[in-house]
Amino acid sequence: MKKITLPATTTVKELADRLGQSGPAVIKYLMTNGVMATLNQTVDFETAVLVADHFGFEAQSEEAAISSDQPGRRRHPLLDISQEDPTRLRVRPPVVAVLGHVDHGKTSLLDVIRSTKVAAGEAGGITQKIGAYQIEKNGRRITFIDTPGHEAFTAMRARGADVTDVAILVVAADDGVMPQTDEAIQHVRSAGVPIVVALNKIDKDGANPDRILQQLADRQLVASEYGGDITVVRTSAKTRVGIDELLDMVLLTADAEADPKANPDRLAVGTVIDSHLERGRGPIATVLVQNGTLRVGDIVVAGPVFGKVRSLINDLGKRVKEAGPSMPVVVSGLADVVTAGEIFQVVDTERAARALTEQRAILVRQRLIQPVRRITLADLAAQVAEGSSKSLNLILKAEANGSLEALRDQVQKIKDPTVHIKVVGEGVGAVGESDVNLALVTGSTVIGFNVRPDDRAQVAADEQGVDIRYYDIVYQVVDDIEKSIKGLYEPTFVEVFQGRAEVRKIFAVDGKSAIAGCNVIEGKVSRQALCAVMRDGKRIYKGKVSALKRFKDDVREVAKGYDCGITLEDFGAFEEGDLLEAYVVEQQNL
Repeated sequence: MKKITLPATTTVKELADRLGQSGPAVIKYLMTNGVMATLNQTVDFETAVLVADHFGFEAQSEEAAISSDQPGRRRHPLLDISQEDPTRLRVRPPVVAVLGHVDHGKTSLLDVIRSTKVAAGEAGGITQKIGAYQIEKNGRRITFIDTPGHEAFTAMRARGADVTDVAILVVAADDGVMPQTDEAIQHVRSAGVPIVVALNKIDKDGANPDRILQQLADRQLVASEYGGDITVVRTSAKTRVGIDELLDMVLLTADAEADPKANPDRLAVGTVIDSHLERGRGPIATVLVQNGTLRVGDIVVAGPVFGKVRSLINDLGKRVKEAGPSMPVVVSGLADVVTAGEIFQVVDTERAARALTEQRAILVRQRLIQPVRRITLADLAAQVAEGSSKSLNLILKAEANGSLEALRDQVQKIKDPTVHIKVVGEGVGAVGESDVNLALVTGSTVIGFNVRPDDRAQVAADEQGVDIRYYDIVYQVVDDIEKSIKGLYEPTFVEVFQGRAEVRKIFAVDGKSAIAGCNVIEGKVSRQALCAVMRDGKRIYKGKVSALKRFKDDVREVAKGYDCGITLEDFGAFEEGDLLEAYVVEQQNL
């Protein structure tokens, strides 16, 4: 598939020219999907991607193309400020997320910051929690995104939003780096966000800052006092020690590494932080303005939803007439609840808003009917053969630390001059939803070594097209990766166990295959399954299920604990006590 770079918005004519198609051909495709467009009508990036895909092009945003050598910091095209007039750009408040292990003091730190650093004249305090708030330090504001944790941080990036300028990693001085700390580090690194470490609870008995700094150094987070580039601030939410210094370091880090700027004089764009239905007010959304200024009366489009802003309420519960860059506000007036992580934008007219929402509706329909594209080693092999692939990202999960270390060591020994292998995440335990989100935003394959995903992770992986592969022998992982980066990988097929039934009685039918009267003792047996006949521990036959019945009725599947009749193709020599193992064959596209 050919690649093409597209701007945040483009006219139908410009899009047709870029694709080498006639204007009428593009208009015809849009019309077949419910969008009435003219040559001079503007379409947004998402719609242009859909059109490009139809004509055989893989599209990326201009901003993503520019930053392709800087993984993690690829903002949505609407949030790209590179096309703004530099003379109109102004420094905006940095946006901060606080991450870390449970019980290490994240909430306590946030509460102290929020209660003691509210801007002058607002001593009444926060009257309503809206998921984000601002504080003031040295005459400058800082915006904090109050998310449940790094899962939400990465889930928001997975939906296309990139709102954070600085991440505060909270580590308890009496506890140290824990599994959730490791996950938070991996997620922040994948986002390319600069880190400030808050070494919290330094006042507690058993606090050992030096030990924690060594643990962080082992994870390539070397403190500046040890000659590294990571700022570490010793804090205590209980005694409020280090809070001022922490805020100072956030501002310094933002200025030095993030350089947050925006143009306040343009129409607003930003990200939806949260949205829900509220009695008496209808759909409301907490949004973070990232560029421009949002005003009461503006017409806002967010995903497939639009509306006219009726009111804006700030983090103090006060009504305001406008909200500038980095300011979080609650918006009322949208027609429906919006998915968190959606990009919102202000448009000039209601007609333009309707056109955009119609285009977004196309995307929703297409995502429902089009198969999800998985990221697999087979794909990598094809890309290597074409000379287009340069990297392979992996997330490793294992049942124990020893297994994880062995797996990591073997993977890191694989060297190739053209393909760079990078472990972007690792951990002990089952594959979780957080791992799936990280894989989605980093384009990674998840490798489970003697572990399986939990239910939520499997559902998320199926929905998002993230491939999770499982192994119990290290050399198989290494062998598949090596074949893939040499362009030699060929998909294999594996038998996936479905269920087991015991033959209790045999029914002979004249002129037809014998029917095995069975009881399902494990899992389930389905009509589409293959079946292996096991006798005395040996497989004596395998073939297709030709009929599956409950009493006299044909059924699609029979669950554990139920009786059924099973007929196999080309086999009828059943014996009582035989075990029938049902399985399906799946292509292993790692």
